Amino acid sequence: MTIRVLLADDQTLVRAAFAMLVESARDMEVVGQAGTGREAVALARGERPDLVVMDIRMPDLDGIEATRLIAADEDLTGVRVLVLTTYDTDENIVEALRAGASGFLVKDTRPAELLDAIRTVAAGEALLSPGPTARLIERFLRSPSAPATGGPECLSGREREVLTLLARGLNNTEIGEALGLSPLTAKTHVSRIMGKLGARDRAQLVIVAYESGLITPGTI
Repeated sequence: MTIRVLLADDQTLVRAAFAMLVESARDMEVVGQAGTGREAVALARGERPDLVVMDIRMPDLDGIEATRLIAADEDLTGVRVLVLTTYDTDENIVEALRAGASGFLVKDTRPAELLDAIRTVAAGEALLSPGPTARLIERFLRSPSAPATGGPECLSGREREVLTLLARGLNNTEIGEALGLSPLTAKTHVSRIMGKLGARDRAQLVIVAYESGLITPGTI
């Protein structure tokens, strides 16, 4: 299956470089390029890509708002967003995840890592890791300005265990091993948790876990 990719970045050279890289992969194709957030939203609605590689800082409409519009559009269900950022914009990363992004990359990532990230997010997984992602979420949510959300009170004890491990960066296989479950059972629990909490994907589950206090700074 070919992964249809939309590239959104205000720098023409960056878009061109990413386009060449994506087109070099046999399982991907570039279906559009946008230089502003509004162009990205319009092209997403017109092309229905599998994934949008979205820069955060763009003119007209920034990548966070563009991501929010794409995630909120019922006609674009299934369109995933992978945001681009730098290490000095942690709060923007968290806001992008809240807006509906499924993961993030830094612009100086290696070419092979970008392609792997596209495959991961297009397959429905969140691009999260126990290290940088957890640390940046911890740091931002310690801020008094971080909004609180409803906690996972509706979850069973087992589901809370699964959510805790997921928020620490474990995949389904690792969650299963930690709890004595099969990977399929772990995946089923994750799907049920997403349904109960109204989360779009695993990235948003991590946000819920931190904001509700299920995971607290220093527990990673």
